[in-house]
Amino acid sequence: MKKLKALISTMLCLGLMCAMALPAHAMEYSFDGPGDPNYGDPTSFEPVVTPQEPSEDQSKDGALVPPGFGTPTSYLPGVGDPYIPENPGPGTVDGSDPAAPPTIGPGTGTGNTSTVGFTQVTSDLYYANGSLGTLKIPSIGLTVGIYEGTGSAPLLKGAGHFEGTSIWDGNVPVAGHNRGVRNDFGKIHLLRAGATITLTTKLGTRTYAVSGVSKVSVNDVSGLAPASVNMVTLYTCVENQPAYRWCVTAVQV
Repeated sequence: MKKLKALISTMLCLGLMCAMALPAHAMEYSFDGPGDPNYGDPTSFEPVVTPQEPSEDQSKDGALVPPGFGTPTSYLPGVGDPYIPENPGPGTVDGSDPAAPPTIGPGTGTGNTSTVGFTQVTSDLYYANGSLGTLKIPSIGLTVGIYEGTGSAPLLKGAGHFEGTSIWDGNVPVAGHNRGVRNDFGKIHLLRAGATITLTTKLGTRTYAVSGVSKVSVNDVSGLAPASVNMVTLYTCVENQPAYRWCVTAVQV
């Protein structure tokens, strides 16, 4: 009996020693992270496009007054009437009487007062075709008739003379289209100083030399004021900039 107990104790000790002799790595585990989450190469890509500035001349445009809200064409793009600077009325920029005391006009110099020139449009100054005269600018190949008013009807015929301003003596303001139904003033913003402009009316023919080309606000009507020198002032629109107008001035030579 004692031998049996000794045998059992011996076997238990041997079993415990064998268990302790097992290699440590047999009870260790490791877990690797996932591989590349992209399961394939892309087959397409979105190109990055940088807008390029157009190379064509965009300096002029026939700005439009859009139709009234609710009118049949109010929802259509590019519709409306050509917009020309508002006429301030007879005489000077503030609408005063041209027969009033002398005022300062273009070309007279800041702070100087002198007698301004002014020739009123009368019925005897019209030609048989309804025009008031002809404007010629040889350097841009322009010959165009001048009609009274700057509304749609006169400008469909040619250039328009601002109502209430002089037609001969002093400052003669004229407007014209530069695209669309007419392209009379499409190149006036390219005129250089000294380029000649000829105005012919029933009162005679005068030649002027360009003295300035500028971009002015649509609300700037100083170019319509009478002047003490004989000159012409030309207006047209600026492309994509309805708040501005091209203004060309030329003085008699």
